[in-house]
Amino acid sequence: MRIAALFSGGKDSMFSIYIAQQYGWDVTCLVSLFPETTDSWMFHSVNITLTELLAEALRLPLLKKQTPGVKETELEDLESILKGLDIDGVISGAIASEYQRTRIEKICDKLAIKSFMPLWHKHQKLLLQDQWEAGFRSIIVGVFAEGFDEAWLGRPLDQDTIDALDALQKKNGINIAGEGGEYETLVLDGPLFSKTLILDDCTKEWKRDCGILRVNRAHLGER
Repeated sequence: MRIAALFSGGKDSMFSIYIAQQYGWDVTCLVSLFPETTDSWMFHSVNITLTELLAEALRLPLLKKQTPGVKETELEDLESILKGLDIDGVISGAIASEYQRTRIEKICDKLAIKSFMPLWHKHQKLLLQDQWEAGFRSIIVGVFAEGFDEAWLGRPLDQDTIDALDALQKKNGINIAGEGGEYETLVLDGPLFSKTLILDDCTKEWKRDCGILRVNRAHLGER
């Protein structure tokens, strides 16, 4: 099975690649869309340019394309990059978003390829724990929901953080996996990596009740 992976550098797209390779599938390339707006309905935007370094760490080719990030029309940009690839299907890290699922499936149907979502409707706290126990090391780089504060930015997604997210879900009703856009992550290391992503310079940007950790400079280092 030859597949392309929709890739943001976050925990769910990374774990989907890991699962696909466990199935024995051939992940032929990574596909990243770079939104020009921060409120894209489909595509992760925080530190998306780091997918270039992460692709190098994963030793996989990266196909990338700018997109205005306009609702619905941004799907045309995804279709254009997938068209003509020698693949049987596409994998993505969607967990519960019907918006993402239906639109990716629509594109795949049009291109006569399959859409695979290995994380779809998995138990979300267990999914976070599985990612941690598999050896993936992620940090939180964006928070956009009630209950988060600036201290969450840069926080490692370890068991203590998973427990804190669980408590925040019970108190504020957030999606513990961040599927509703409550938070975004960046993977620094894991079992797929030949090198680790090292962050050299970061800036916290906080506005009212949300913020991001912007990575200004990073490099790959030995594991």
